[in-house]
Amino acid sequence: MGTSQSSSGPSASVALVPPWVEDIPPEPPKGEPSPDEPPPDATIPVAAPARFRDARTNIGRYARTGSDEQMHRALGHYVRSGYGGGATMARRLNGTSRTAARLGAVLQPGAQPDLVAARDAAIAGGKNAQSVLDAIVEVIRPVDGTQDAESSRRAVRDALSDVLERYPEADLLDLDDAQRQYVLERFVGLDVYNRFCLDLGKKLDEHASSPSAASARFAEVREYIAATVAAEFDKLWASGSTPASPDLARLTQGALREAFKVFEGYLE
Repeated sequence: MGTSQSSSGPSASVALVPPWVEDIPPEPPKGEPSPDEPPPDATIPVAAPARFRDARTNIGRYARTGSDEQMHRALGHYVRSGYGGGATMARRLNGTSRTAARLGAVLQPGAQPDLVAARDAAIAGGKNAQSVLDAIVEVIRPVDGTQDAESSRRAVRDALSDVLERYPEADLLDLDDAQRQYVLERFVGLDVYNRFCLDLGKKLDEHASSPSAASARFAEVREYIAATVAAEFDKLWASGSTPASPDLARLTQGALREAFKVFEGYLE
């Protein structure tokens, strides 16, 4: 059900963006650059008391009723109160954006030589599709002992599995443009969903009427988050951005901000 590592969520009085989360450089300003000037959002806010209270209340109601309205409100409160708004939450997930950029680079036919070498070396002993998949995951997001890394590794693997399900003839080492786009947007959506499960999954699990109902609710949230994120990526692809874009990390961060605005909009 997606809750094997879920918890009661982070506590209050902690930084909403941990100090180990590496910032993504903003788009170069028009005109004279100011490299020594900190970005406008350099201040890291601190989590408020009961930061997930409203999100938990609504996700509990959703678990019992299956109401789309309650799910939407839960996600809105999750972003607004739980993470201080879409911009801060997108910054908290900078690791997701950076992993998306690495994923896009690794999947390119003309990937950087060091990435190709690492990928091919990892795959060398593989005998089947699962071995290839595991090897790609290892190159893109090595284990580092953090929940963020485990979340991203699971999301990368699931996204690669999903592309093989959606495109049965796909070759993971030679994906076409549409397949790479799908993997990228799917990974980001699933990584956001994994974060949701870590923070609120326990509440959803506890309040569902049965294990089968809980499984259905998790699946609904998973696909809703993934679809919302994919819609923002569709705008990027339509504007000419590609999985090979050199600033894909920043573009992904922007897509996340826009997706989180959709969630917050349900509270208006």
